[in-house]
Amino acid sequence: MLSLSFRAFMDGWWLRLPATKAHPPSSHQAPLACEDSVRPLEKLHRSHLEGRWVLIAGTVSDPADLENFKRRDSARSNFVNASEASEMSFTGIFGFGDSCQYLHSNITLEGPSFTLHYSNITATALHTSCTDCAVIRFDSKSNELKNVYLFSRGKEVEPKEMEEIRAQVECLNMPPPLLMDPTKDVCQEQIVPKPAAGTEEKTVA
Repeated sequence: MLSLSFRAFMDGWWLRLPATKAHPPSSHQAPLACEDSVRPLEKLHRSHLEGRWVLIAGTVSDPADLENFKRRDSARSNFVNASEASEMSFTGIFGFGDSCQYLHSNITLEGPSFTLHYSNITATALHTSCTDCAVIRFDSKSNELKNVYLFSRGKEVEPKEMEEIRAQVECLNMPPPLLMDPTKDVCQEQIVPKPAAGTEEKTVA
């Protein structure tokens, strides 16, 4: 069984909360093509977000966080509608070697974004040409860009979709995205609990 503190567990994927070292700003203004490629959706609908998503690739702004990101073997998310129109429940499923960890939380949707109830991180959906994909950027409460991830309904995407995410993270002045290994996604699904305040972390060996 893999024993990790809640903090270390969160460092392994997307939610390291302390202030991070900013990536050096670009020396020139982003061209119009960049502005268009990284623009947020007008609205993130529950019907699009609902269901199972597999992490295909991701980039992390902080070098220390990047090393933690490399340690995990797989990551999946499952979103389930709640009774309130702007609420959903979220389950994160993370593979670390022979162990799996599960994280449960509620989220609130607003416009193109959603906020996880237990953190100061805001996730915003960006435009993508892939109909079965979701490109999500994660920003801290102080509006510092931390991570960008490409999710898909399946375990793989087409080469053109990888080229698109590479162009997007380059426009955001982030390091090149790391591609996940689809053969290492071995964690089993869990039944999503009834939405409740707070979070629950569980490790299964």
